[in-house]
Amino acid sequence: MTDAAESLPTPVPRDPWFRLHPRTALGVAGGLYVAVLLLTVLAGTPGDDYFLLYVFPVALIAIAFGWRAGVGAGLAAVAFVIVWVVVRDVELSPTGWVAHVAPMLVLGLLLGTAADRLRAAEAARVEVEAAALLHREAIEINDLLVQGMAAARWSFQAGQVDAGLKILDETLGQAQELVSALIRQAEMGRRAQDLGGLEARHRP
Repeated sequence: MTDAAESLPTPVPRDPWFRLHPRTALGVAGGLYVAVLLLTVLAGTPGDDYFLLYVFPVALIAIAFGWRAGVGAGLAAVAFVIVWVVVRDVELSPTGWVAHVAPMLVLGLLLGTAADRLRAAEAARVEVEAAALLHREAIEINDLLVQGMAAARWSFQAGQVDAGLKILDETLGQAQELVSALIRQAEMGRRAQDLGGLEARHRP
């Protein structure tokens, strides 16, 4: 019979670096904002498309923190575009403003929404896997108890009291180990959910 501890999935870090280290992601995004701003102000001309480089920090923040942060990142990019317009005294037509503003906002919204849905799907998949594992372990415990009780009953009916008691002790011990493993697994899952909720509340 497979031990319950062996059936537990080995934790593998699946999140990319910008989710594991959100502060680092914010720092990188901030550096990208500043770099693109300096490039547009110091080296760019009104005809250049350097402003499109703002898609990198916007995309990073949207994927790391979701659609709300993505829209905020798009608005930050728009603010930097306004700084460029003021500093370089650039005149943009209404169409030019739409071309400079809309891509940043749409990108932040779409990528952030997709990232939120992926996280929700991953959480649902983990819950389904955990439920399936608990179901298998419950079946294993049930089979163990039924088989052990049946073997002990046969021993008692055959007059082998000592053998029956030994089988009962072994069956109860194995069942206790399986139940303890399930309890530990449930506690680990609850702690992981608590940590995930705490991290989500502290995200910008």
